[in-house]
Amino acid sequence: MSESDSSAVPSTTRRPAPDPPRASPPAGGSPGAIVRWTVDMINARDAAAMRQVWADAVRVRFPPRTVRGIDELEAWWDEVFAAVPDLTLTIQGLVEHGDEVFMRWQLTGHHSGGEWEGIAATGSHVDLDGMDHFTFADGVIASNFVVFDQMQFARQIGLLPADGSRLDAAAKRGFNLMARRRGSKRG
Repeated sequence: MSESDSSAVPSTTRRPAPDPPRASPPAGGSPGAIVRWTVDMINARDAAAMRQVWADAVRVRFPPRTVRGIDELEAWWDEVFAAVPDLTLTIQGLVEHGDEVFMRWQLTGHHSGGEWEGIAATGSHVDLDGMDHFTFADGVIASNFVVFDQMQFARQIGLLPADGSRLDAAAKRGFNLMARRRGSKRG
């Protein structure tokens, strides 16, 4: 056998391609399984598929705003996918408790696509940590409370100055000066 013969490579060194995400959620899946499937759909950038696991009146509180209903939630995700076309969401931890799921995650990608929440694309790398609290009713997601550090995001895309930078220090001095003036007017 020659060294260029691919069959000479031991099978333990080859890794199969990951299975493509399932187009539909796991039948009879637990809330945790449904959340994992939802993350697969986020990574596949398929907001339309996620409609299968959202209640008609789903309510999701994202840091910038609250989204209500399937149509509004699908549109929100489509905007995120357009703004961060290489978005990857990785589950760091997941706990299921009855009809509730708590998930800690990491989101990475580049803010290189469309506008998001009124902010034009910057091309900046985004690396965020966050948490979700999903609530299920009748086997679908009824609500979700999403938490991530908006200041971290704003600094990463250049909307806010880097922590500890000269511009950051100047902005804090200016803010403190205004706060002291407001305080002296109240007293």
